[in-house]
Amino acid sequence: MVNNEFQPPNLKRIFYKTIRHFFPDFRSWLRSLEDPRQVNSCKYSLETMLWVGLLLFLLKRDSRRQINYDFNSERFVRTVSFLVKTDLVRLPHGDTLGNLFVDFDYWQLYNLRSRLINQLIRNKCLAKFRFNGYYLIGIDGTGLMSFERRHCDQCLTREVETKRGKKTIYYHQVVDAKLISYNGFALSVETEFIENQVVGQDPQDCELNAAYRLLARLGKRFPQLRICLLLDGLYTNEKIFDICKKNRWKYMIILKEGSLPETYVEYESLKKRCVDNRAEYETEGEKQCYQWVEGINYKWQDKHFINVLECVVEKKQSEKREVTKWLWVTNFTINKSNYAYLANKGGRLRWKVENEGNNTQKNGGYNLEHAYSYNSVAMKNFYLLLQIAHIINQLIEKGSLLTAQDWKYLGSIKNLTRRLFEDLRYNLFDRKTIESDLEKTFQIRFNTS
Repeated sequence: MVNNEFQPPNLKRIFYKTIRHFFPDFRSWLRSLEDPRQVNSCKYSLETMLWVGLLLFLLKRDSRRQINYDFNSERFVRTVSFLVKTDLVRLPHGDTLGNLFVDFDYWQLYNLRSRLINQLIRNKCLAKFRFNGYYLIGIDGTGLMSFERRHCDQCLTREVETKRGKKTIYYHQVVDAKLISYNGFALSVETEFIENQVVGQDPQDCELNAAYRLLARLGKRFPQLRICLLLDGLYTNEKIFDICKKNRWKYMIILKEGSLPETYVEYESLKKRCVDNRAEYETEGEKQCYQWVEGINYKWQDKHFINVLECVVEKKQSEKREVTKWLWVTNFTINKSNYAYLANKGGRLRWKVENEGNNTQKNGGYNLEHAYSYNSVAMKNFYLLLQIAHIINQLIEKGSLLTAQDWKYLGSIKNLTRRLFEDLRYNLFDRKTIESDLEKTFQIRFNTS
């Protein structure tokens, strides 16, 4: 008799199969990294240490000390032993991981993350999420940590008003480039830390300068990748246009009145005469009114000819008349067959960098703003390890190994993480079952909703 009762998903198998499917060489990549310690005197291999750090973020354990409380059950130790193919009695203390990262070259984690992203692109795993043939990459800055006293020589500073007068805040920020898609992917592809080189640096480092460094490295790491940048109004300037022209990148940048005042005024003047460049588009929940102007000569230098797309959105189901206006500068050609596509599948997705990216990492269990270490080098290592863990988690969450019925059972991503942690902590990997799974041909498709 066939048993049609629903079986809860085996999350540890889904976790392992997802990593092996997308990154079959992941273990060899970890083992190839250079260990800064005297290996002969180390109790734990570098691979073990990195897996413990990854699991800290994969399982959203909030802080480094949770390694000591949550990871040293007998079965969890055997789980990690299975992953690193080494017999372990205990797992390293959280402070041991922190001490390693003080001396660990964080550029190795930069390169590891690039390998992950390159593998996904080379295998065309994300090809169907391209926008007009281009991968959408959004760039945004976010805060990491703040202190009332100087944390290190690279600290940024700002003056704030308090009831007792002015006060100096010391803080760290980062700029991250994320490959985004309409189904919610926000995969970190490049990072630049905003930091001063010396105490008292004037002017201080800032998001825009850090973004220029990031874009230069992005072009070198992915020289053949067709990229469309989604940027906010801070990046509306000639240097960004030059960078995109040099790399043959496309861009959609939010245009505000104060960011390119001459271009804004010219657009407002020209749109009254471009009566044919108007259209309306209706969806189930909103009405969209479009206007556009092409070929605006930026600063009349005959160097950059830019196009401006305007979208006014009116919510249909709102009790009050809710109207939002969007303006983008772009080097895409705009016409009556693509205006809505450019806006809805391109420009308006920039918010996913903040929502699925930064906000998820701050408030979705990864605890981005927590001080995993006060050492500036270790802080960068923990940040990059968090980005790698977030990539893997997104592949699990959006992959087809989890069915609609599984999600109905789990209820939320928070419950998925909790149950995966329980599965890894209390149940053992069945080596024969795993090996049998991997011998079979299977595909993982992504949810496109």
